[in-house]
Formats: sequence, structure tokens, C-alpha cells
Amino acid sequence: MPALPNVGASMYKRMPSRDGTNSVDLEDDSEYLQDDMVQEYTDPPLRHSLPHVLVASIVSFLFGYHLGVVNEPLESISHDLGFNGNSLAEGLIVSTCLGGAFVGSLFSGWIADEFGRRRTFQLCALPMVIGAACSATTNSLTGMLLGRFIVGIGLGIGPPVAALYITEVSPPSVRGTYGSFIQISTCLGLLGALLIGIPVKSISGWWRICFWLSTIPSTVLALAMVFCAESPHWLYKRGRNTEAEVEFQKLLGPANVRSAMAELLNSDKVDEDDTVSISELIYGRHCRVVFIGSTLFALQQLSGINAVFYFSSTVFRSAGVPSNLANAFVGIVNLFGSIIALLLMDKLGRKVLLLWSFFGMAVSTVFQVIAAGLFSSTSGALYLSVGGMLMFVFSFAIGAGPVPGLLLSEIFPSRIRAKAMAFCMSVHWVFNFMVGLLFLRLLELMGPQLLYAMLGTFCLMGAAFVKRNVMETKGKTLQEIEIALLPQD
Repeated sequence: MPALPNVGASMYKRMPSRDGTNSVDLEDDSEYLQDDMVQEYTDPPLRHSLPHVLVASIVSFLFGYHLGVVNEPLESISHDLGFNGNSLAEGLIVSTCLGGAFVGSLFSGWIADEFGRRRTFQLCALPMVIGAACSATTNSLTGMLLGRFIVGIGLGIGPPVAALYITEVSPPSVRGTYGSFIQISTCLGLLGALLIGIPVKSISGWWRICFWLSTIPSTVLALAMVFCAESPHWLYKRGRNTEAEVEFQKLLGPANVRSAMAELLNSDKVDEDDTVSISELIYGRHCRVVFIGSTLFALQQLSGINAVFYFSSTVFRSAGVPSNLANAFVGIVNLFGSIIALLLMDKLGRKVLLLWSFFGMAVSTVFQVIAAGLFSSTSGALYLSVGGMLMFVFSFAIGAGPVPGLLLSEIFPSRIRAKAMAFCMSVHWVFNFMVGLLFLRLLELMGPQLLYAMLGTFCLMGAAFVKRNVMETKGKTLQEIEIALLPQD
């Protein structure tokens, strides 16, 4: 790593620590920079950072679990709560959770910046426990919707902070691999919800157990975070430099503390003001990276991935495959693709995986269009449709699923990272809600052939957007990425 310039201390600005003092004086800053000239960064052992990343990944497991927990039990829930056959009420059970997630995402950036990453994890676990308990004990539709909305608030707060935390505590050499844990944990949560929901048709009231079980990982997350490291980047922003050193030592080992602190000091040149407003995100000097992040999440949802997950049971049933087995196929392919992404993220890079992912999804929609148009209800059409759907899910899992959250937390400068991630996640939830709300209606109006052609067009737009706008971040430190993306004044 090239030596870092010894920049004058007057260029740095910190927030005071909560006790009103700065933990490290200006002479110490110079010491970090000078020391880094002779000390090279070495890849630390994974045992330092891996436990912290695994605990943070529990949020993603809960995200997948709560999205899938009502799929199998929905019929039993509607029967027990007295709205059997009411498709609007059944749809509200799903969409209310998405609405809560949108609300939570609006506040996640502020909470993460104000209280720290660790405490935010603990705060997001609270509504997930309360909401799950409310859903598990309710005897009315209103209580169920209230519980799902409260859970959604936790889901809106947690995932953006998980992406932030994992990016900030990961060594550069394995940051992509660690980032893939988010998607893998989500897949495991979805599979867990599927497996736990299997007895629902044979055991009365089993759906209540499904909700109660989700409180276990939520409680584990809140308790385990007590023993995890706080983000050194957040501590440094708060002026708590001595504590940042201690956390870097936990995460990277003693040999890399000086070089890691020097990287923070070098990037601090651009952190002139800690106040970030929505107008700055949209119109300010970093608006381009925020535009890239928001567009990536919008295109991820406009590809129709969540609608495809929803529609998969119908397609498989048409081919004579039971819905339980169909969901298992989709879940296993999703998990397999996520594992492939984990293995390739730090070898091929983020941009390559995104390009091939969007292109693969576009090709799979061609299979769906052919199946819907040419063979019409023949066995060949059914097998082509099933194959295209599995290819779509696999293509999504290797890139468009895991990469955006990781990439955005890498390209956003430290000063705006939490709030920019929250803004982009709110865009994600809006488009997620819109696609889920409109998919079946559009299917009726347009027919499968035209609808899949439209989704394929969005996938091609995604590939073109990535090719033109996304930079490769593989192997770079967060500070190197931030400096590379600095706007030219």
C-alpha cells in the first residue's frame, strides 16, 4: 500500500465524544500517518472478524423468515381468524409487513448514526419480538395486521444497518465474501420458514408456533450484539478514536491497527460537515452515487424477482409438482446461487456478477415468453417455464440479490453512508410494494407473454446501467473507494 501523505491536522474535523473531549489529539493524528509509511497492511486472520459478521447476519435470516413465514400457513390463518376466502385480507397480511419495512427504513440511517450500529441491531430486534408475539396471540385480523406492521418496522431498520456494519468491520480482501452472507442468511430464513410451516395443515394452530419461534433468533441477536465490536468508522466519526483503535484490534488484529486508523484519517479530509439532509442526498455533491444506489435497487425489484417467487407455486402446480416441493426447489436454487456468489464475489468482482446476473435473468424471461406463446399448455411449455423460472432465481442469487446492498455500502462516503443506505432501501421497499401489488393485475391485463417480455426489458436495462455506471470495488479499502468517487469541484 503506498504511503499516505502527512496532511496537516487543520484539515481534519471531528465531532467531540459524548464526554465533550476528543480521544486523540492532533499530534496522535500525525503519528498514525507517519507510522503507516513504514507499516504495510496485511490480511488479518478471519477468526477476528467472522464472529461479528455472523451475528450481524442474523438480521438477514429474520428478514427471510418473516417474509416467508405466512406463505404456507396463510390458509390456516385466514380460517382461524375468520377471513377465509378474502383475498384482499390475505394480501394485506403480506403488504402490511412491507409497509412497516418502508417506515422503518426511513429512520434506520438516523438511528444508526445517532446510537451506533450495535445498539441499532438491538433496537431493531425489539419490534420483531413484539410484532411476532402480537401475531402469535391474536384472535382477529386487526391484531395480525398490527403485528405484521410492527415486525416490518424492525425489518426496515435492520437490513440496511447489517449491510453497513458488515462492510465497515470486514477486511478488504473478504468484504465481498462477507457481504454474500446477507443473501445466504436470507435464503436460510426463507427455507427455515418453509420447513417450519410444513406441519401447519396437520396440527391445529401451528401457525402460532411459527411466529413464536421467530422470537428466538431476535433475542439471540439482541444479546449477542453485547459482545460484538462497534463499527470503528462510527466511533471515529464521533471523535472516539481510542475506542476505534480497540475495535480495530478486535477485528483486524494488532498488526493492522495503525494502517487502518491512518486510512480513516486520510479519508477524513472530505468529511467537512456531519449534517446530512435529504436534499443533499438528492441534489448535493454525492447525488451521483445516491442515484446509482437507488436505481440499482429499483431495477432489482423491477426485474420481478419477488413476483416470480410469488408466482412460482402456480407454475410448478401446472407441471404437476406439489407446492411444498416447488417452494423447496426455488429455495434450494436460491441458496445454491448465493453460495456461488460467496465463492466468486472477491475473485470475479461485484460488477461482473451484476452484469451476468441481469443478463441471465433476461435470458430466462425469453424462455418464459417462448413457453407462454409457442407451446401453449404442452408438456414442453411447462418444463421450459419451470426451467426458465429456476434459471431466473439462480441468476438473481449470484448477483442482483447479494451485490447491491454490499456495493452501495462500499461506494457511499462514510459521512453519508448510513442515511444514504436508508434512502436507497426506502426506494427498494416502495418498488417491492408496487411490484407485489400490481403483478397479478398486470398478468391478467397483459398476459404472461407480454409481462415477461417487460420484465426481461428491465433486466437488460439493469445490465446496461451496471456496465455504464458501476465501478469495481473488489479488493479496495473503503477509503480508496471514497477517494476514487469524489466529485470534481
